[in-house]
Amino acid sequence: DKSRLVLPSKFRNLLGSNFIVTRGFEKCLYVYSIAEWEKLENQLKTLPFTKKDARTINRFFFSGATECEFDSQGRTCLTSPLVSYADLTRECVVIGANDRIEIWDKTLWEAFMTDNNDKMSDLAENLFMDVNF
Repeated sequence: DKSRLVLPSKFRNLLGSNFIVTRGFEKCLYVYSIAEWEKLENQLKTLPFTKKDARTINRFFFSGATECEFDSQGRTCLTSPLVSYADLTRECVVIGANDRIEIWDKTLWEAFMTDNNDKMSDLAENLFMDVNF
């Protein structure tokens, strides 16, 4: 309701009092601590503005970026453009994804997992060909 979302306390503790929410790939939202956002921002600044793809990626991330905070009940308010972009409905899935948190509509997350579940072994093989675990 009212585009408010409660993040699990373990994520709230990692994010701190202020954080950034922006559009992510695959129609989810990316949530960054201020420190992680600054790292991403610095990486994006190194992209050559003369390249169309670089301008597009910068516009994608920065135009949707919103600084957020938690209220006294641990909720945050998401902007309506972000809610619309990610097709968020009543039920959301919140996951940790390395340097960020992702917010997914539950139906979209389930479809993503169904579509990709059988591919995980091949993806891992292709991405980590020279890495031993």
